[in-house]
Amino acid sequence: MNDPVPTTCMRCAVGCGHLTGRVDSGYGIDGVRGDVAHPTNRGLACSRGIDETQNPDGEWLTRPHVRQEGELRRTTWDVALSRIVDEFSDALDRNRDGLAVLGSGQQTNEAAYALGKLARGGFGTRHYDANTTLCMASAVTAYNDAFGSDAPPPTYDDVEDATTHVVWGANPAVAHPVLFRWIVESATDGESRLIVVDPVETKTAKAGDRHVAPEPGTDLALARAVLARVIERGEVDEAFVEEATTGFGALRAELPDPESAAATAGVSLATVEALVDALRDPTLVYWGMGVNQSAQGTDTAGALIDLCLATGNMGPGSGPFSLTGQANSMGTRVCSSKGSWPGMRSFEDPAERRTIAEAWGVPVERLPDDPGPGPVGICEAIGDGPVEALWAVATNPAAGLPDASAARERLRETFLVVQDAFHTDTTELADVVLPAATWGESDGTAMNMERRISRVRPASDLAPAVRTDLDIITSIGEALVPGLFPATEPEAVFDEFAALTAGTDADCSGVSYDRLREERAVRWPAPSAKSAGGYRYHDDGDWSFRTPSGRARFSTGTHAGVPEPTDESYPLTLTTGRESDGYNTGIRSRDGDAASAVVARVNPDTVERLNGEAESAGEASPADEGEAGEAETGEKAAIAADETACLTSRRGSIPVRVTVDTAVPAGTVWLPIHRGATNELTLPVTDPRSDEPNYKQCAVALEPTTDGVAAEEQARTKPTADD
Repeated sequence: MNDPVPTTCMRCAVGCGHLTGRVDSGYGIDGVRGDVAHPTNRGLACSRGIDETQNPDGEWLTRPHVRQEGELRRTTWDVALSRIVDEFSDALDRNRDGLAVLGSGQQTNEAAYALGKLARGGFGTRHYDANTTLCMASAVTAYNDAFGSDAPPPTYDDVEDATTHVVWGANPAVAHPVLFRWIVESATDGESRLIVVDPVETKTAKAGDRHVAPEPGTDLALARAVLARVIERGEVDEAFVEEATTGFGALRAELPDPESAAATAGVSLATVEALVDALRDPTLVYWGMGVNQSAQGTDTAGALIDLCLATGNMGPGSGPFSLTGQANSMGTRVCSSKGSWPGMRSFEDPAERRTIAEAWGVPVERLPDDPGPGPVGICEAIGDGPVEALWAVATNPAAGLPDASAARERLRETFLVVQDAFHTDTTELADVVLPAATWGESDGTAMNMERRISRVRPASDLAPAVRTDLDIITSIGEALVPGLFPATEPEAVFDEFAALTAGTDADCSGVSYDRLREERAVRWPAPSAKSAGGYRYHDDGDWSFRTPSGRARFSTGTHAGVPEPTDESYPLTLTTGRESDGYNTGIRSRDGDAASAVVARVNPDTVERLNGEAESAGEASPADEGEAGEAETGEKAAIAADETACLTSRRGSIPVRVTVDTAVPAGTVWLPIHRGATNELTLPVTDPRSDEPNYKQCAVALEPTTDGVAAEEQARTKPTADD
């Protein structure tokens, strides 16, 4: 490996250190391996992170494009930026909320900070958010509810010390391989155990000591059943609850009885008892998208935190630990001004608003009054509100938003700017496309899920017409809001951000590029050049939470049903999840034909039942006399393994390739999140507090067809609820 460059893997949020080799000439990377000097992974690395850093799939963007006469055509940066500045200026002149901005958890901290500074302090728009809201917003809201501050209390150091590992609605064996290795090593030590709660028998579940399979969308009912039984059995840590919490009495009054809540979740009381038993020992409760991506995601994440509080599972070797998907989702939360001001300053606090306005040199009244409606609400505001221009940076809303067909139609109605390294579903709709740098080409920092900041360094030069996210953002900012960016280089932008966090819950003011050069990574809060964060809220045996009372707060949410129950027309439940080698919407990880049918995993009992019902219906209702059809010929279409069928929800229909899989429960259809077609079906209902969509459950119907062409035609013409 030539002249290896120490950097951070941007594949997931574990935050592994990599060494990336330079090529002798031209553009590209000459090898990637784990960095033994990095304090996060100590040389460990997964094949996904290495492969997608060195050889990502996808169609690279190498030149700016502008839509002319209905077609995207190559152009110069001057022409592209001039078009953007004119259109954005016109939109802002009419209504500052008429310009929307969507950022990403794939940007560096510096780019995320600059984009938020421009959107909030330069444009003043409330229609600004990031794709991290689609995966982590419910956990963020629950942490703030409970602790008065975002981010998990534990760190990776606590994994080894835990006795029980409960992985709830997450699949780290697929999503976070290096972290999962640590979990398994700890769980197989002595009396330790791994319990996995997931409707589907995932790769993680197969590695566990016990798999608990609730009905999709009933996690909150199960969590409340466990807590109710903890109380009945006298397993509450009364001393911790009395010393460090508030609101337990109110929660206790709202709890259902364990038997009825377990029945709602579709599990036995014995299963609930097993979870109660496990919580007696030092326990880490991990969760992911299976919890967050729900209409009750905030309540469910809060219920998992409540389990930790009630059983005293707080402190080293225990606690609530949300698993973040995108590499810099945490950085987006801390830096980007999407839901809080930099340093997690309260968005609504007048004093914090004045601090931000003074630091940025803008009038305080320019800052929006609220964080906005979330990505789904922003898209809806294109047709139903003031949004007439949208700028998407390193995100693919045309494929990633729920009810994707409706989202694409709205995106077509706006002036759309897409800034990305690769051609995506969204660039197809864009009026201007800006080619941006990706991993191995960008300079800056990132934050992993345990709050560690580390450097992201380029190992390759940029192609001549490609620019970094930070360069593009500050160039547009300077053209529209002159003087907003006195600092435009990554190190200077980081210093500006870090200074703004001084004294906050996410204090990064003691972190610098020089320090990161020496230490590789530093965990916040780090208020001085020698300090670094550890387990949060726990100092010298005393608890101090960031709430007005200084105590952690219990929540009171209870299961309120699923937003879209099955019925006779849509008798199955769709749920979604990760594939081993899939990345987000699949743009840089998909090999093979992107237009091929999505693979749908279905339990064999479901296939047998649907075919039996179809056969019975055919026998009961023969074809009308004179009509050619199945009843006359004796040929009946059936759903079959490795054949194409049509999967339909109230929002759309898609062709799917059926795979029979006993890991998927009867009555459920599993689709990968990495295919845009999946979101043709998903439900745009969101959590009312976090704005995170309900991706994990909706009602669908699976119907047979005779061949692939027929399936595609059937999917295009299938009536939906809106027809």
